[in-house]
Amino acid sequence: MNRNGAPHHSPAGWPLPRGDHTAHEEPPTERRNPHTTDIDLLNTLDLLQRLNAEDRSVPEAVGRALPELAHAVDLAVAALRSGGRVHYVGAGTSGRLAVLDAAELVPTFNTPGDWFVPHLAGGEPALYEAVENAEDDAGAGAAAIEESAAAGDFVMGLAASGGTPYVLGALEAAGRIGAGTGLVSANPRCRAIALVDAAITVDTGPEPVTGSTRMKAGTAQKLVLTSFSTAVMVRLGHTYSNLMVSMVATNAKLRARTVRILREATGASVETCELALHETGGELKTALVHLLAEVDVASASTALAEADGYVREALRALRS
Repeated sequence: MNRNGAPHHSPAGWPLPRGDHTAHEEPPTERRNPHTTDIDLLNTLDLLQRLNAEDRSVPEAVGRALPELAHAVDLAVAALRSGGRVHYVGAGTSGRLAVLDAAELVPTFNTPGDWFVPHLAGGEPALYEAVENAEDDAGAGAAAIEESAAAGDFVMGLAASGGTPYVLGALEAAGRIGAGTGLVSANPRCRAIALVDAAITVDTGPEPVTGSTRMKAGTAQKLVLTSFSTAVMVRLGHTYSNLMVSMVATNAKLRARTVRILREATGASVETCELALHETGGELKTALVHLLAEVDVASASTALAEADGYVREALRALRS
């Protein structure tokens, strides 16, 4: 065991030398931004406009990383289809964004609660306050993955610098157990991107406030995570067209939304949609296939089961 608690036996290239910071010394986020050196002299509106101008560069930077993000989506879909799970690993802002993304998937797409597993350096207390030293514990990152991940899972690390020890320790452990790996980083020169299966490098450049990665780098991570998890859900059949047909209606607002979705998809009346949802016990997908294919509820349910929950496949089978 090394001083961080991680085993010495690692795949080629791992672990990264902890004392050698040349690989990720002064990442772009740590450089001084020449466009914001006078922000403390601006009036409030001009200050906000300057920050907004910086923010507008983020979506374009994310766009340049889409090919690798697509690869990460495909790896995650393959993991989930084979009975595996997706793990997010991060510290600070990165970890909190990971927790947020994972938490929103269950009510939005009715996913099993353990499909997306977030690992935040410092644990739950780090959600509410900074636990800065937690990110330096590579052994804790490794332990988090060794205790909860398995071969065939997909582990996505998030680190603006690309060199957070907690995240690197987790990725090292993922490689040892045979899990797929990905890294979301704002540093195109960090060594870790060459050692993962999918390296999503979003070079957002210097932050408006030097080193404050909760700004552009954090915004980029939020965009990446939202697109990543949404694309995974679409690929797994949790939408029909652009409609959330797997959602769970747990309150009055969501129950009204299921009726609206059913009306949008079928063109049926409110009364017809409400009756269909009643007959299916609130199962929106079943109600949708029932109305679109004009079959009874039992046949709609069977067709969906045989199509692994894909609405279009169920409709195609019923209409053939």
